[in-house]
Amino acid sequence: MSPELFYFWIAAAGLFVGSFLNVAIYRYPLEGVTVNDPKRSRCPKCEHRLAWYENLPLLSWLIQLGRCRHCSVSISWRYPFVEALTSGLWVLAAWASGGVDAWPLVLVQVLVFSGLVLATFVDFDCMEIPDSVSIGGMVAGPLLSLLVPALHDESWIAIQLSGPEAGGVSRLGSLAASLAGLAVGWGSLFSVGWFGARAFGKEAMGFGDVKLLGAGGAFLGPGGVLLALMLASLLASVAGLLNMGRFYWLVRSRARRRGVAKPVWKALHTARILGRYLPFGPYLAGGIGIVLLSWNDVMELLLRNVP
Repeated sequence: MSPELFYFWIAAAGLFVGSFLNVAIYRYPLEGVTVNDPKRSRCPKCEHRLAWYENLPLLSWLIQLGRCRHCSVSISWRYPFVEALTSGLWVLAAWASGGVDAWPLVLVQVLVFSGLVLATFVDFDCMEIPDSVSIGGMVAGPLLSLLVPALHDESWIAIQLSGPEAGGVSRLGSLAASLAGLAVGWGSLFSVGWFGARAFGKEAMGFGDVKLLGAGGAFLGPGGVLLALMLASLLASVAGLLNMGRFYWLVRSRARRRGVAKPVWKALHTARILGRYLPFGPYLAGGIGIVLLSWNDVMELLLRNVP
């Protein structure tokens, strides 16, 4: 298969998997439904069963101008966004992994990215991470590491256990790196939550986040998962500040509309309280994805100015 055809099929498959992820994200909090029941997607307002040509990833939304063909209700922009995001991440993973020649590694990475997309949007909606992603990742990570040792070819533990005579990372070395990464990822965030709960007298870290980082560690190794946690913390800090800034603007705007003089310090206090409640899972997913794609480049960027 030529590289061009390979990337085309990767992009197309990513669109269809993104469409499936949309179903899983939408149905996750609903009672009495699963991704397989009902089998056909429906309009949430008029409950019209979508025909195949109304359910084509990205294309149907564009052709229908983001509306249901039967009741004209607006269809959320998130549907095409998740489809395009999944497709783009699949292509990016294929390119970063080496293309068609590294197809086993590509398959593992696109599986991980699909799980991260699912965890991200469910956590945004429900403040909860599906066990199918977190626990499933903790189970699948070591197994896939055993089958595809190249997944840990940059892990120090895998390299040391493989030895120079192995001509690369061995299956045993890859498995050891996966298990060590799982333990470090799970243990580091569990420790943060445990100490935080005792320091502040309330839950400081959701257990879903702990399981997600454990799953990420199974694919990244111990060094990679710590780097992912650092990046996630940085991303979450920036998002938290922006969120507090958004609430500050909303509080001040509302006070002006009502003609009420609200002191700046009170607006800041309100914004700080409202803006700090953010799901951490999406930022963990971002950190895991960045490290999975480009471990060496991230390390080089971080260590560039270190003497």
